[in-house]
Amino acid sequence: MSVVIKMSLNKGLYLKEPQDSELGKKIIENSILMISDLGFEAFTFKKLALEINSTEASIYRYFENKHLLLLFLVSWYWEWVTYLINVNTLNVNDPRKKLRIIIHSIVSASKENPFVAYVNESKLHDIIISEGMKAYHTKEVDEENAKGFFVSYKSLVAIVSEVVSEINPGFKYPTAFATNLFEMSNDQIYFAKHLPRLTEVELMQNEFDEVEKLLNYFADKLLA
Repeated sequence: MSVVIKMSLNKGLYLKEPQDSELGKKIIENSILMISDLGFEAFTFKKLALEINSTEASIYRYFENKHLLLLFLVSWYWEWVTYLINVNTLNVNDPRKKLRIIIHSIVSASKENPFVAYVNESKLHDIIISEGMKAYHTKEVDEENAKGFFVSYKSLVAIVSEVVSEINPGFKYPTAFATNLFEMSNDQIYFAKHLPRLTEVELMQNEFDEVEKLLNYFADKLLA
């Protein structure tokens, strides 16, 4: 079954909205699978064109380059986490309970699948963990920021920051803490998978319960 969910993203990320056509959806679907499998550096539009039985020219009608494609995918994920938070915290008034739900939503976003047929959330989550920083750790970050390419991330952080301030109005760094919840989640999963001596977190059968416990531990200690 397919749920009709279309993320609203900055129009500067694409030349033609890929979510509105079958070819565009194939580009999204297969680029996620290929970047997850090959890595961003080895991924090319030529390889993608061969995979989807199309042409490079057709892909370039949607995306100017693969960097903007990566930014599109990362922004889609940020919007997806925001969607989960909004749905999961609906009618929840207790800010502490809300923050625990937010942390759960952040950590388990790859598993909370609304059956969007052309997006494999688990593979996209892998990309966020291993390749996501490449979307904004670039020389062009200031120029791209001025174009509003990171609004989705900023909006997500603002939602979490507001809840942090509700819990502890005197806490000096709600925005920094909100950002770190998201980044720490990804970093700890990456370290547990690839550099285990950098974390105490252990992943059991690719489950992220220990990461969720860690984030709640920091939240409880810092916001007490």
